[in-house]
Amino acid sequence: MNNFTYQCPTKVIFGKNSIKEIKNEIPKNAKVLAIFGGGSVKTNGVYEQVTQALEGFFVREFWGVEPNPRLETCQKALNLIKEHEIDFLLSVGGGSVLDATKFIAAAAKFDGEIWDIVGLRAKFSDAMPLGCVMTLPATGSEMNCASVISNGALKIKKSFKNPLVYPRFSIIDPQTTFSLPLRQLRNGIVDTFVHVLEQYATQDLSTDVQDGFCLSVLKAVIQNAKALESEPQNYDVRANLCWAATCALNGWASLGCVQDWSSHAIGHELSAAYGIDHGLSLAVVTTRLLRYNIKFKSTKLAKMGRELFALNGDEMSVAMACTHKIEELFASTGIATSLAELGLDKFEVAEQISNRFKERNLVAGEHANIDYKAVRQILLEC
Repeated sequence: MNNFTYQCPTKVIFGKNSIKEIKNEIPKNAKVLAIFGGGSVKTNGVYEQVTQALEGFFVREFWGVEPNPRLETCQKALNLIKEHEIDFLLSVGGGSVLDATKFIAAAAKFDGEIWDIVGLRAKFSDAMPLGCVMTLPATGSEMNCASVISNGALKIKKSFKNPLVYPRFSIIDPQTTFSLPLRQLRNGIVDTFVHVLEQYATQDLSTDVQDGFCLSVLKAVIQNAKALESEPQNYDVRANLCWAATCALNGWASLGCVQDWSSHAIGHELSAAYGIDHGLSLAVVTTRLLRYNIKFKSTKLAKMGRELFALNGDEMSVAMACTHKIEELFASTGIATSLAELGLDKFEVAEQISNRFKERNLVAGEHANIDYKAVRQILLEC
């Protein structure tokens, strides 16, 4: 096990009717900018609960954060912050809204070209305080300090991390998910599952506690993904999916471990180039990448295959069979697992995405072996 330091300052408020707690978490004299997505919160009661909780506060609203949030959209929010002297940000929506809010929090205090925060991973020493109401179990952004932003002009999607953009609080009420289309929940299931895999299916460093934690989260996702299809109105199913999404990317899974993130690296390029939903990009890429790197991942995948899918056999055969079980799981939700299902030509995609890796000299993976040649080979299997 590698050395590690862990600290998470985010206060999590989880459960039914928890949105009302906003009023107790934001400073009473704060000037708040509430940041929203496309407007679905106005149809499911979330907006009403938020506005009631914010009664008595100075509040302005910013609408229109899109999936794969764009730099250009965030810039518009920054103009509102300056105009109204905003000093607290509240994200209301899914992971895209929160990622945008984290970037806005950093950009509002940044002295320089704001894209450098992402594009150059420029250091910064101040950020606005923020909180969130999370309405979609997927990204896990509610309990970490990472954000992913897209630059429309450059067609680049890239992440940054900084402890200054941890949410001060995150409110998670699983009831908010009942109005979501199942498509969004299925995408979120894939996102959650792959987040854990990127941290679990790497080198075996005798991290018994972390490995057990990862397998428990994955088992919960498998069980509740199946239950969601047969019991879509079951609160506990949704509560488990919400908490699994949070636990998948709050740092617990990766303590003392080596991490991969090459599926995400390729997925981000697919989203930037073709506008593919993040979860869909991962469903297409992940199992092919696992097979490409199977010699490095066989020990962990075999353990997973035996414990979660009751597979038998030698290490390599069980590991390979495990990747097919993962693909079957994704497909069982109705989500696309190939480029053809998305209406894309794998030869054209492989050429374009591998060229994007080559042009920017990108290399991914825990063994730094996912270069443009590997990307082309992986995508040709998609």
